Amino acid sequence: MNTKIIIAGVGGQGILLASDILCEVAMKSGLDAKKSEVHGMSQRGGDVVSHVIFGDKVYSPLISYEEADVILAFEQVEALRNLDYLKSDGVIIVNKAKILPVPVASGLADYPKDPIGEVKKFAKNTIVIDAEEIAKELGNSRVMNVVLLGVMAKNVRSIDKNIWIETLKESVPQKTIDVNVKAFERGYSYS
Repeated sequence: MNTKIIIAGVGGQGILLASDILCEVAMKSGLDAKKSEVHGMSQRGGDVVSHVIFGDKVYSPLISYEEADVILAFEQVEALRNLDYLKSDGVIIVNKAKILPVPVASGLADYPKDPIGEVKKFAKNTIVIDAEEIAKELGNSRVMNVVLLGVMAKNVRSIDKNIWIETLKESVPQKTIDVNVKAFERGYSYS
């Protein structure tokens, strides 16, 4: 049986690194893994979505509506935007971060009043975390994505935690290994 995960957020949040690490972890676990990415003006704060599927045999990296086991949303509205992909017993992990898209920042559109509240109405397994605050506590706001990876790893029990940490150490710059491992551990222990 394949595991299907969507990682969604805004350009610059580390979505692509997170999906690369996820695929590498799956392959190191002896699984087939494929991913597909959509970069919507990611350099300018546009949405970025990565579909990752891993298991015994994966034929396509694309996830259809109501198929995702996990949605990892780096931003509140991105959680709402991708909610249709979550299967009824799936888990959605939502970072509390709010990043205003250009139309909202320029006054041409409104940011939804309570995106997390809307997500909770439709997803019975919702985990909300302030990963940005945890990253700041660790002294490096750029490890927010790794905090979120830790939460996801805890909810993807088919992969050994040690493989996650080993792959993380190989994927980040040498000088940031310690803070990234701490960030992963904080996310992994988040309840």
